[in-house]
Amino acid sequence: MREENRQWRLRARPVGMVKDSDFELCSAAVPKPAEGQLLVRNRWLAFEPAMRGWMEDRPSYLPPVAIGEVMRGMAVGEVVESRLAGHARGDRVTGMTGWQEWALGDGGLRKLAPGTDPTLALSVLGVTGLTAYFGLLDVGRLEPGDVVVVSGAAGATGSVVGQIAKRHDCRVIGIAGGPAKCAWLTKEAHFDAAIDYKREAVGPRLSELCPAGIDLFFDNVGGPVLDEVLARLARGARIVICGSIARYGVEEPPPGPRNYFHITAQRARIEGFVVLDFLHRAGEATAQLGKWLADGSIAWKADVQRGFENAPKTLRRLYTGENFGKQLLELAGSEADPA
Repeated sequence: MREENRQWRLRARPVGMVKDSDFELCSAAVPKPAEGQLLVRNRWLAFEPAMRGWMEDRPSYLPPVAIGEVMRGMAVGEVVESRLAGHARGDRVTGMTGWQEWALGDGGLRKLAPGTDPTLALSVLGVTGLTAYFGLLDVGRLEPGDVVVVSGAAGATGSVVGQIAKRHDCRVIGIAGGPAKCAWLTKEAHFDAAIDYKREAVGPRLSELCPAGIDLFFDNVGGPVLDEVLARLARGARIVICGSIARYGVEEPPPGPRNYFHITAQRARIEGFVVLDFLHRAGEATAQLGKWLADGSIAWKADVQRGFENAPKTLRRLYTGENFGKQLLELAGSEADPA
């Protein structure tokens, strides 16, 4: 007998830091697949900093999650019942199935190759890896020999960005919070240097490590860190805006950068992007990322929490800096439940 379908639904628009009370744990009937659909039991949920923006009622690249709607999110699950050609019971699939234990899917879900590590499917070989790959190479126009600075460098995206840059013979400096994260960046991910923003003055350390200026900045944070980088740009620098986690968890957004004039003085370019615009080239990125994983060029970490009831707390880890690597939540075991 199938159990109920537990769901986390959005209850209120967050003000400041995301709270448990912004969500409501609800129960619904387990859905039945129609022709052309799959019934999927979610096993892993992935968490992105962008989720905080999805919860706000403002124009964005995706419509806001509606009040009372299941919280949006990527997952890996197992097919329990299939009425879709090419998919069978026991297949693993990934897609935007949301914060719920059971979900209906269709051809929009991607079937994983047998043996694929679900944590990799939701990180380096998922949206995270695509973001790093296209943001750095296409938007940032990485060139060999660039001095590259990455904020949020110990996070899932930032760590891959830095390692791709190292593959292209660049000097890479990461900015992260805490000695453990900084040590991992230099020892495991082979960054040239790491700045601990919790213990060091970011601006002076950037001046010390980048005496000729910064050629490319991949920004996951915004706020004061962006301002310090803008003051130290090299001629023709590129600034890639991937995220702005500094504005999440505060009621009033931080003021704009004071050093913006350096963009003009150094003939720099600043550009934001959304990975959805590159999904038609996902195969290109995952093929190359897979090769780099296989030859040991990319080290990666997953921060795995457990228990469906902990979804809101797990999301909040992204904004408090508790996570180390890709933030994931394991819901249950790996075997498909009986119909």
